[in-house]
Amino acid sequence: MAKVRRVYSTDPDPEKPAETAATPHDPAGPWAVQGDRPVLVRVERKGRGGKTVTVIRGVQSPAAGRRALLKHLKSRLGTGGTVKGDQIEIQGDQRDRILLLLEELGFRARQG
Repeated sequence: MAKVRRVYSTDPDPEKPAETAATPHDPAGPWAVQGDRPVLVRVERKGRGGKTVTVIRGVQSPAAGRRALLKHLKSRLGTGGTVKGDQIEIQGDQRDRILLLLEELGFRARQG
């Protein structure tokens, strides 16, 4: 709970502190705009110096939503990644694990 610091005010009705504890943070909020469109998950190696990258395409979300999804996936998978344009790139061949995580979050995910 945040500390409330009282200061002198001439306002007859002081503002009440916002109820931050009563409204839980929804981690799926930024990327919950997908609808029923499938998300495609595939592995790419070409043009990456032989490195394997799992690419997620088709996430219908603003840039902030894609970044939030990337952060969630990176923390759950224990690997690195980035957002490039409209796609999310995760280091390594993580197809199966990403498909499971996306389905847990409510996405319709398939290999493509």
